[in-house]
Amino acid sequence: MSEQNTGKISAAVHKTGLLRHFIKILMFVDLPIRQKFLLFALSTFFWFCTISAVAIIFFSTIHYQYYQISEYISPYRQAIDSVIIKLETLNRNIPPKNESVNIGGSADFPVFRKQLDAIRLTLTELSLRQTKMQSDRTIVELILQNMAKPNPEWLVYMQGMSALIDQIEKSLGGGSHKLQKSEPSPKGSSEPQNAALSDVHTQIAGAIALSNRYLEQLSSGYTALNSQIYSNIKSPVHTIIGLLITATILLVLFTYWIIVAFYTPIKTIINQIESLSTGDFDIAKKVSIDSMDEIGELSHNFNSLTESLYSMTIFKKVIEEDTSLADVYRRLGRVFSDKFGIEQYMIYEVNTSLKAMSAAYPPLIGGMKLHCHDDILTDCTLCRAVKTGHNISSFRFESICRYFNSEDGVGHYCVPMMLGGHTGGVVQFRFAITRDDSSLSTEDASRLYKAETYIDQSLSVLEAKRLMKTLQDSALIDPMTGLYNRRFLQEHTQQIISAVLRRSKQVGLLVCDIDYFKQVNDTHGHDVGDQMLKETSTILKNAVRETDLVIRFGGEEFLVLLLDIEPGGAMDVAEKIRRKMESFKLRTGDTILQKTISIGISEFPADTDGFWQAIKYADVALYQAKETGRNRVVRFLPEMWKQDGF
Repeated sequence: MSEQNTGKISAAVHKTGLLRHFIKILMFVDLPIRQKFLLFALSTFFWFCTISAVAIIFFSTIHYQYYQISEYISPYRQAIDSVIIKLETLNRNIPPKNESVNIGGSADFPVFRKQLDAIRLTLTELSLRQTKMQSDRTIVELILQNMAKPNPEWLVYMQGMSALIDQIEKSLGGGSHKLQKSEPSPKGSSEPQNAALSDVHTQIAGAIALSNRYLEQLSSGYTALNSQIYSNIKSPVHTIIGLLITATILLVLFTYWIIVAFYTPIKTIINQIESLSTGDFDIAKKVSIDSMDEIGELSHNFNSLTESLYSMTIFKKVIEEDTSLADVYRRLGRVFSDKFGIEQYMIYEVNTSLKAMSAAYPPLIGGMKLHCHDDILTDCTLCRAVKTGHNISSFRFESICRYFNSEDGVGHYCVPMMLGGHTGGVVQFRFAITRDDSSLSTEDASRLYKAETYIDQSLSVLEAKRLMKTLQDSALIDPMTGLYNRRFLQEHTQQIISAVLRRSKQVGLLVCDIDYFKQVNDTHGHDVGDQMLKETSTILKNAVRETDLVIRFGGEEFLVLLLDIEPGGAMDVAEKIRRKMESFKLRTGDTILQKTISIGISEFPADTDGFWQAIKYADVALYQAKETGRNRVVRFLPEMWKQDGF
């Protein structure tokens, strides 16, 4: 694919992402819940204000147009109609030309003048009408009054009408052709009077024509305003209906988005919680995250929580099926390192009966060492976590435990594992100190919290397995000496044989018997005899390696299995045991007891390929040592076996 095509695809993806983001903004998807409802309130207020503003504008326009009609057009039309009527009346009262009239001898002129003054008064009252009764008008009416201005033609009409009325009055009452108080004209002298009458009629006709033209303009304006009012009545209704429909659609959409954003994930969370409570939980049914608001964060956290619970549930089931405590410790350690990234840790196992503790995981191999004093291994009460049963943190109180080997820049956090009411183990975490106040970082604190959760989940399993181990040990371990018993050897014979043959090594078999042990019980009592057995078992364990096995075979007889030795190596170990036993002295009251031990030796598979036959050979050698004076070590020889078969 060319770089140009790749660029086009990237641009298209970018545009799609921007479009999706823009749509989410319009739908309030990624906004916090508080802003969602704030915008919802603002949008509701916006639509309320919009509809109200549209209604106010349209109805104010209609009000303004009605105001124009009621305050200007209708009164003006009525006034102009009145003026026309007065002019027509005046025109009828003035005699036509060529008619012999004696105006001067009558009171006609004051009547004419009174009619002209009435016309002036009508026009003047109409002009002054807007300035009257302002104190009785509302603010809206005052605003409309200032907005509604009379037609400019009114000024033209007023000026023209005033001029014509003045001319009519002048023609009636002044000039060279006076009509008031004139004497009857002699015959043949009526031309001046006819000219004056003609001028008056012409002027009145002009005033009537001017009034009719202006009346037509008012009628045309009235018709236009009526049409606008009808249109404006329909427009706001349609507009408001459209706005209401739009607002309703948006409200329905937002309500749907609210349901999707709130109801759906919350309902899913409730269902998942019910599934968790009943145990019918499906990790695949995660809550979908469709927004970046608090609901999205809640869904994300709930998914993380369910994943953690599911992981812990699976972890607990797995360790329940593990066969040994060592497997549980190893798996718990792997969780610390692989899942939470805690590399520095140590799991200690506490033996309450012996008041000792040992490193359970990870094993101390290579250059690995303990980060605590070795004294705690032999006396677990020195460990502060074991003694108190509380979490011990150097991040809370520096140098809180004096048996921790302090290191610069490293702090420790010890978590006791409470099993059966006592401390059955301790998990020690070590974290780097990265700040001046020597406190635990937020990231490490989160890791530690999760690790403690897994520790809590494993406690019941550890307690059950330790109980099982105790029960098994009680059946396989001699309760007096703490050594393995004959049953242990019977159950693990095949494992021992397979391991030795696989490694092509030898096993040295030492059958040991305390000389004249019956005299101890008969002379000093069984308590002293038991004490002698315990001390003998201690001598045997201290004389061999940790990998070797010391077994109480029965009564005062012991069996020592020296694993992976070279041919002939068992003689040196047996002599070491004999010398230590010979030099041991047991004080009992005022008496000091000193006993010896006889040892018979055989080797498997050098002497025989049968394991139990090799033990029998060692027992035959022991019998030879007893017969030849005791306190001796005798190696089995073929000639000692007098029987034909085993």
